[in-house]
Amino acid sequence: MSAEESKIKNVAVASSIDTPSSEEEKEEIKSETGTDLGFSLDILSLGPKKKLLVIPLGGLIVRRAHVRERFTLPKNRRPNLSYGKFMIYKRRYCEGFLKFCFERFEVGLWSSAMEHNIQAVLNHVTGDVKTKFLFTMDQKECTDTGFTCLKNKNKPLFLKQLKYIWEKKYPNGEYSASNTLLITDPEKAILNPPNTAIFLKEYDVKKKDGDFLGPDGELRAFLDGVAEAKDVQSYVKEHPFGEPAITPSHSDWDYYSKIIRFFDKKDK
Repeated sequence: MSAEESKIKNVAVASSIDTPSSEEEKEEIKSETGTDLGFSLDILSLGPKKKLLVIPLGGLIVRRAHVRERFTLPKNRRPNLSYGKFMIYKRRYCEGFLKFCFERFEVGLWSSAMEHNIQAVLNHVTGDVKTKFLFTMDQKECTDTGFTCLKNKNKPLFLKQLKYIWEKKYPNGEYSASNTLLITDPEKAILNPPNTAIFLKEYDVKKKDGDFLGPDGELRAFLDGVAEAKDVQSYVKEHPFGEPAITPSHSDWDYYSKIIRFFDKKDK
């Protein structure tokens, strides 16, 4: 063992027993080992930091259907949960998919539904693993545009602005466009930087879903790549996945560009 290796080993042992809490203690160990503790302990204690994956509940993990939709739902499949006027259908492999995500990412849950509408679903679907979420956010943390959804004129359009996470929830720079991936609907991400989100088709219980969330599914393979990538934006740009983002070439750009311009003026 070289002298330098011996120094590092001594520092590692000291760190594992009791991490110094004062500058005096650090200087004492430095004088004994000849090693700069502030530098060496950083190397020893810091591994690759997990990126942040922000997922929705409805549409990805479950299908939340209103009772008025009951005549359009499969008669040979009963909902996994019913509460109020809603029926909840769990997606195949959803538990395994969540475990997969927790192993590779810091995972946040962000729903555009109201809090009381997601807690019952969260408890039933995730059980004890819900404590593993880095955070759980609902409609209160979304941006109310004052506009409505094109697919449903009676439904307000809420946005999920990543700057809320980057600037307000974690203001010390823990997360940014380089290490954050959002899974949501295209219209909910129109104010976010490009290539910070992917957009997936909503889970449809009427159609065979195969193993989309399964161990051999394309989504897990894509997320594996994101977890290993140096930069999220670069990876997403180079590996297109899911539905396209809303850009000037989108068929509904005239509508969404009004929202973008409105918030551009508001922020100035």
